[in-house]
Amino acid sequence: MGLQAHNSVDKRHISVTFCTRHGSIDGVTLSSRNDVPRTHRTIRPVHLVLLSYVLLGALSTAIAQSKNGFDIADALVPIDEILWGGVGRDGIPSINQPKFVAASDANFLSKKDRVLGVYRNGIAKAYPIRILDRHEVVNDYFGDEVVVVTYCPLCFSGMAFSIDTDSIARTFGVSGLLFNSDVLLYDHQTGSLWSQIRSQAISGVLKGTEIRPVVAAHTTWRDWLGRYPNTQVLSTDTGFRMNYRKSPYTEYQRRRQLMFPVENRSNQYSNKELVLGITIGDTFKAYPFKELRKQDRPSFDDSIGDTAVTIKWHEKEKFARAISSDGEEIPTVIVYWFAWYAFHPTTAIFQAGSG
Repeated sequence: MGLQAHNSVDKRHISVTFCTRHGSIDGVTLSSRNDVPRTHRTIRPVHLVLLSYVLLGALSTAIAQSKNGFDIADALVPIDEILWGGVGRDGIPSINQPKFVAASDANFLSKKDRVLGVYRNGIAKAYPIRILDRHEVVNDYFGDEVVVVTYCPLCFSGMAFSIDTDSIARTFGVSGLLFNSDVLLYDHQTGSLWSQIRSQAISGVLKGTEIRPVVAAHTTWRDWLGRYPNTQVLSTDTGFRMNYRKSPYTEYQRRRQLMFPVENRSNQYSNKELVLGITIGDTFKAYPFKELRKQDRPSFDDSIGDTAVTIKWHEKEKFARAISSDGEEIPTVIVYWFAWYAFHPTTAIFQAGSG
């Protein structure tokens, strides 16, 4: 009797079958009793056990290098830290043909609801977090510019990217995989995996390619509407039957515990303390909201490495942003402390009263 294994890309669909005729394991062929000389007819149980271990070891290696249908053997991050998030590829469906309504018709939003606001090419759009909770990715256009809007509920990280890699208008989906508890996107054109907070492809043919963050305000509907009264709003008419009235992550946000392990940990702040994270070149700095609340002024000058910035703190909206010395807003991310530190363990940290 021989063992023959059929390994698909997803380990949940692996089947191992027993064949009563011919089977081959790593080049060792097991034949039926009538096909071999008498001296070779006996296959001891211990031999089958050893061969099973060989086969299962090979399967384990293949499984470890492939998850949710993605080849991660060449990943830029440790492959054992790329974790299954509980759903398959596109189990969290991206919105690929978004519909929008005028601000006056966005009656489903309250003034304190959070949105991810993006202003590009004279166009303002608000993406309600209550919708992004269920989809995490919106493939969109601002005029002729391709922009992908992303949100990871586990990290509270909302980021938008201008997509111009290889001059191809790439679109993205949710892989169902995580690294450092952060969503791993994939592009529909090549199947490469992309880390949101790292802003880079970590595996696949585009491995190492970076995508460019653009300014995205993770703020309240009241604040965004006040600044952009003509904004468009992502409609709840997404093509999916989802409950957009309630977040499935409310309890998770209240608890200190994480759902998934991360590479680097720090107890300097609570896991889910919100921080404004800024990346300039290879320099990283975090502005914990706990420290910003201690400030006696809503705007102050600071530096990130050699770069001068002005930090604007909006306590009422639980929102902060950074302005460069030439008056332009800098792409930032509001994110949980644990997630920022997991990706940037060398980060500088702003502390109130430290100058």
